[in-house]
Amino acid sequence: MRVAIIGYGNVGRAFARLLEQKRSAYPFRIVAVHTARHGSAYDLKGLPVEPAFGPAAPTVDEFLANARAEIALELTPLNPESGEPAITHIRTALQRGMHVITANKGPVAFASAALHEEARRAGLEFRYEATTMDGTPVYNLVRNNLPGVKIEGFAGVFNSTTKVILAAMSRGLTLDEGIAEARTLGIAEADPVFDIDGWDSACKAAALANVIMDARVTPQQVDRRGIGKLTPEKLAEIQATGKTVALVARAKRAAGAVKLRVRAEVLDKDDILASMRGTSNLLVLETDLMGKLGVFTLKPGLDQTAYGLFSDLVDIARSL
Repeated sequence: MRVAIIGYGNVGRAFARLLEQKRSAYPFRIVAVHTARHGSAYDLKGLPVEPAFGPAAPTVDEFLANARAEIALELTPLNPESGEPAITHIRTALQRGMHVITANKGPVAFASAALHEEARRAGLEFRYEATTMDGTPVYNLVRNNLPGVKIEGFAGVFNSTTKVILAAMSRGLTLDEGIAEARTLGIAEADPVFDIDGWDSACKAAALANVIMDARVTPQQVDRRGIGKLTPEKLAEIQATGKTVALVARAKRAAGAVKLRVRAEVLDKDDILASMRGTSNLLVLETDLMGKLGVFTLKPGLDQTAYGLFSDLVDIARSL
């Protein structure tokens, strides 16, 4: 299958390397790449990981018209205020008859139901396994392995940056020094306020609730409170009581609606939600038929995010 990529940063390159590694078993090929910064590149025989970019297509629509691909990957950065322009990119690809895969949580957080309906009417697939927990199977787990199960709620620790910052502050460092550590690891958002104020977690919680609980919410509807008011001194007081702090996203069905919140919660140190360190993530689902069950990933990186895209690509190919 022919793949076109919109946005080509570290995740896009990791995905391209993975395709090269698996080409003998999975003969997908990247035939077009478009970036606002470097330009556009096309080759129906397949582009290398580092393509030779020419002038940028004037619009994403024109890029996709030139790409002649069957699947579009939307890999542009998150806009936590609206999900744009990624939502428009996805709609444009669907209108051109392309299946769409994204690692951008914005479109799923802001327009999941609408995009799914547009894809359904066009007989196409819209997938996003890499948006919430890197490549850890969350959406595919619910879709493929929990038939008849109703998700009543969830609790998750999704944001790596705040874990690194809180760990640094627990050693007596300042918030700014914790941010510097996260940037050294390459995990902080371009604007760390998105992490610190809980916007990244709110976007992930909204995306997850929209898909597995049909919540139809936006990140702005998440009751959100980040870690910005915490200090090393306050964390030391909490640790002296045998407890710790983590930024936790929660969802719960209540009175016919889905309520979501993001909080810096004080947890017992043996609480499973307190067990994640660094880039590790955890999600616990509350269900009607299976009780509580969960998934976690230990120290994921770009390769795991790339695999989330790859798993969606393989799944789409198998369904055709």
